[in-house]
Amino acid sequence: MTGQSDIPEPWLLVCDIDDTLTGSREDLQRLWDVLKAHRRGIRLALNSSRPAKSVDETLVDYFPDDFAPAAVITGLGTEIRLNGQWLKSWQDRFLDWPDKDIRNLVTELGYRPHADLFQTGGKASFAVPGKAQVDRVLERLEMEGIPFRYIYSGASDLDILAPGAGKDAAMRHLADHLDIPLERTIAAGDSGNDLALFEAAGRAIAVGNARAELLRTMPGNKTYRATACHAAGVLEGLTAFGLVETAGT
Repeated sequence: MTGQSDIPEPWLLVCDIDDTLTGSREDLQRLWDVLKAHRRGIRLALNSSRPAKSVDETLVDYFPDDFAPAAVITGLGTEIRLNGQWLKSWQDRFLDWPDKDIRNLVTELGYRPHADLFQTGGKASFAVPGKAQVDRVLERLEMEGIPFRYIYSGASDLDILAPGAGKDAAMRHLADHLDIPLERTIAAGDSGNDLALFEAAGRAIAVGNARAELLRTMPGNKTYRATACHAAGVLEGLTAFGLVETAGT
């Protein structure tokens, strides 16, 4: 007997790209083959800090020819594409956020903005060397009454985000749009900037090559720590959670 009742309630799998899905093309192909076989039960979304153009280049150069995730989240959670189209309900949230004013203000303070490629409607990115200089920028934004959140990483990368943006917020919005409850979401990642995803998702997979910064802070009660690295670790986690029958055979 077949019918609507035979269609499983879907899960949303949200995967980081760099060093989570990349690292072994053979294992990535195995994972993709399994996900294609479970397409009705698992929706795949990519979630990257990188801008859309950079991610698209990686998808063309590295991923299987027929690779087609349901959604792609880019720009530190400021961009969502669903089935290849921008998700208007998400992009519209940042229309009134003064990203151009922020770029002008921080540039006037003497700090160099990153290339246009790395700017989005909900994110303004700059090279600001040192925490004292970052504090100067943030204090100025606060004086101007501009709402924001920020991420400072590396030696000088300052990303100023709209208050409602972020990789975790974008995942929540996508899940809600797809009518998938958060308890049926799985985040997979390898580094500290995936922590917010791990905390927001119903379950999580730390791949075998995950960094100590993530392993120390991830929510242990709902995270599977894989022994296999990269895409093989994601597949191992899906198997452990019972969402796929075998590890790709």
